[in-house]
Amino acid sequence: MKPGPSPQRLACLFSVLLVMLMAPLVWAQQPTAPVDSEQASASLPEGLHTVSFFSPAVSRQMKFDIVLPPGYEASDTRYPVLYLLHGYMQNYTVWGRNLGAAFYARNFADLIVVMPDAGNSWYINYASNAGNQRNNWEDHIVRDVIGYVDSNFRTVARREGRAIGGLSMGGYGAIMLGLRHPEMFISMGSTSGALAHARDRATAIAEGQPAPVARSIQASPELARADAFISQIIDIPGFSRQDDRNPKGVDFETVAQAQAYDPFHIIYEVPKSQLPHIYLDSGIDDGLINAALEFMQILLLNDLPFDYMQAQGRHNSEYWRRSIGHLMSIQYEVMQRALGNRP
Repeated sequence: MKPGPSPQRLACLFSVLLVMLMAPLVWAQQPTAPVDSEQASASLPEGLHTVSFFSPAVSRQMKFDIVLPPGYEASDTRYPVLYLLHGYMQNYTVWGRNLGAAFYARNFADLIVVMPDAGNSWYINYASNAGNQRNNWEDHIVRDVIGYVDSNFRTVARREGRAIGGLSMGGYGAIMLGLRHPEMFISMGSTSGALAHARDRATAIAEGQPAPVARSIQASPELARADAFISQIIDIPGFSRQDDRNPKGVDFETVAQAQAYDPFHIIYEVPKSQLPHIYLDSGIDDGLINAALEFMQILLLNDLPFDYMQAQGRHNSEYWRRSIGHLMSIQYEVMQRALGNRP
């Protein structure tokens, strides 16, 4: 009998086929497929724990990975927190187990890193829901995840001790949530961010285009097997397979609703004195760099401070493993200065 494909091959196929499957969607120019299977086979990084909790905003049991600093259990210190948001078709396990976030977090020694899950939601509160779902994913992050972390871990539970960052869909989410909730975050950061997502949706709505619909991955038997393998890693009841992770309902019903989640629009609504620190980076061979450059021009024209980096790289895990150390270092320093811990 011919042996079946290995888990490593399934995960590799999953990455490749998902990119092919989702490429026609207008939800993002470069959808983010899950990275490889290292997260499945390797032991958990030191200091990393998985937490399961109930999120009222989405009315379901959810999970996040958290990395606690060395000596956390033996101390009574309170620590600043960096929230890292995953990309489209990724999940809460990607940052800490595959992309190096746990390694850097432990090197900082006095930082908590939280990596939540929001499915393929774009981190927004949906305009309307279907299938008896509740899809308030913005509230899931800013109320439920952050509220749970501040209540159950020793955090610096104020703006100066809280930053948010993310990749691709998560880069958009971090900048968008930072602008919508500037009182909560001292820094917001994007690596390879799909920053134009809501603006593109606003344009599509104005032109009368129908809302994009995610195609089921069950059409491919091999892809379905890979999805089943990845779902064992995610292990969230009713929210582990990709088809279940696509919210049912309509994201934006009007142009105004999309603009309310558009960084290019809401950047003008936040007073300069209240803006969080802004960090942007992208690979020069990543098509999404154009949105980062355009957003940077707005910052330049309006005399707004920011950090920007571009480096060799594409929209893939190789680039994110390199960019995450830079993003985390800068956001960590911003929090430390805001907390008065630097000269």
